[in-house]
Amino acid sequence: MTSHDLSHWEPRELPGHRTMIGNHVRVEPIRDARRFAELHAAFEGHDRLWDYLAYGPFETAEDFGRFANTTYVGADPMFHAIVPTLSNRAEGVAALMRLDPANGVVEIGHICLSPGLQQTRAATEAFFLLFERVFDELGYRRLEWKCNDRNAPSKRAAERLGFHHEGLFRQHMVSKGRNRDTAWFSIIDGDWPKVRAGFEAWLDPDNFDRNGRQRRSLAQCRP
Repeated sequence: MTSHDLSHWEPRELPGHRTMIGNHVRVEPIRDARRFAELHAAFEGHDRLWDYLAYGPFETAEDFGRFANTTYVGADPMFHAIVPTLSNRAEGVAALMRLDPANGVVEIGHICLSPGLQQTRAATEAFFLLFERVFDELGYRRLEWKCNDRNAPSKRAAERLGFHHEGLFRQHMVSKGRNRDTAWFSIIDGDWPKVRAGFEAWLDPDNFDRNGRQRRSLAQCRP
């Protein structure tokens, strides 16, 4: 349960650069350009991936490389490459951002998953590993997810992953020449035990049939 007595609260640490390893995926903090060619290959030809991001699409690998060098390498946002075990190639990114260790608050954003990564065990496990880092390893109190209110897939993903919808920030941003109303979601530390149990049950091999189809959805697996 969330404690209302924070008299002993101390600022948390920053996430650091240790790679997270699961059964189906590696989640690697991006520190250099080694994964950029793989990411460009995974994203190339799928321009709709960039519809609700503030950047992209990119015409050439060189254009993508210049963007990645100035965006993906840095302390905040701290981008992570999502590397499925089966391919051993980066197929998506997600960032821990707006890091607020004094208050134990962090946002996950800049999420871009290639079509081959979407709706896979590797993708779900990647989010689980990032959430474990935030709550179990670092002891943060709040994890945020924000997206364009027009981005229905992102809102569905947030709810599937266990986030609670908190409201709508109207006319929050101008993005690519259009107004952006921003939907806000969160998981707080009091929510995390139930959310974690859902991930663990969903990722259990017994939750999948011989063809790899889930028996129960992630929402159904949460207590």
